[in-house]
Amino acid sequence: MHVEIETLPALRLATVRHLGPYQQIGRAFGRLDEIVTRAGLPHRELVGVYYDDPTLTPADQLRSDAGVLIDEGVQLPPGLDEQRVPAGRYARAEHAGSYAGLPGSWGELKRALAAQTGNPNPRGYTFELYRNTPMEVPEGELRTLLYMSIAEAGRGAGGP
Repeated sequence: MHVEIETLPALRLATVRHLGPYQQIGRAFGRLDEIVTRAGLPHRELVGVYYDDPTLTPADQLRSDAGVLIDEGVQLPPGLDEQRVPAGRYARAEHAGSYAGLPGSWGELKRALAAQTGNPNPRGYTFELYRNTPMEVPEGELRTLLYMSIAEAGRGAGGP
């Protein structure tokens, strides 16, 4: 897996919370789409934010947010919460194809980071940026960018 390091500015999101298995976040994205469409909310790409390590947290307690990137100053309609992706350095890799393969790609990203950093269990703020959706392209043409914050020298990586 090819991993690049990228410095990101803080990103503002309008989100719907999902509690439970990450593979079931589609329901939250459905609700997000309903609210965004009804309100005519100007937005950019879809983003999924994942707060817990599924190897450490029971599936029914996993926290995530289905979100859309929005500009500063845009008022959120009722039913959406504001979240911020923190500015900083992130490892980035691309996943091509079905969302069913995302857990494997996350494992590859973590192994690649472990090899680069010497940290056997890299952890940080994680999110996915969806370059397209199943409503736009066939499953095999889906493109998802995986992001994990990486620690600055002398600072630990973390998330919310």
